[in-house]
Amino acid sequence: MSRFTITDLPLAGLKLVERQNLGDSRGFLSRMFCAEELAPAGWIKPIAQINLTMTARRGTLRGMHFQQPPHSEMKLVNCIRGAVFDVAVDLRAGSPTFLQWNAEELSADNRRSFLIPEGFAHGFQALTDDCELLYLHSMPYVPGSEGALNSQDPTLRIDWPLAVTEMSERDRNHPYLTEQFTGLIS
Repeated sequence: MSRFTITDLPLAGLKLVERQNLGDSRGFLSRMFCAEELAPAGWIKPIAQINLTMTARRGTLRGMHFQQPPHSEMKLVNCIRGAVFDVAVDLRAGSPTFLQWNAEELSADNRRSFLIPEGFAHGFQALTDDCELLYLHSMPYVPGSEGALNSQDPTLRIDWPLAVTEMSERDRNHPYLTEQFTGLIS
């Protein structure tokens, strides 16, 4: 019996993963990851890193981050407290959905996860105070391979649901896309 319902999203490779709870009067158990069950969805590498973030204020924006090849990573993003508007942007060179984005609301209540394949940028906006996200990564973080898009770039036209209350100076200063950016090549 699968503990996940996996749904294809409009951008190829991007998946919505809904976790099934097993519970009783004591509470519940929710499987966060299973290599065997997620392999058909495209997760075929070991987990190389697990990160936890906490975002204190509603409206805070984080992202849009990615790693350059050959350190591109898959991410399984889980919201374990609060709620976020989670966004992935297709950066794959030659993709028919190049520079298009997809967003999903992830929350502790809806138990949804976002499976983001290699070649995508990722970011989110906190919809509630005190949001916690648990990230599973297929590759370790490599500082020299880090890349980012400006989340406010008019080329992307991301429709953030709330006014931005906070953003790091670093994220605010990422450059806008230019015609020279032709995508990530694996």
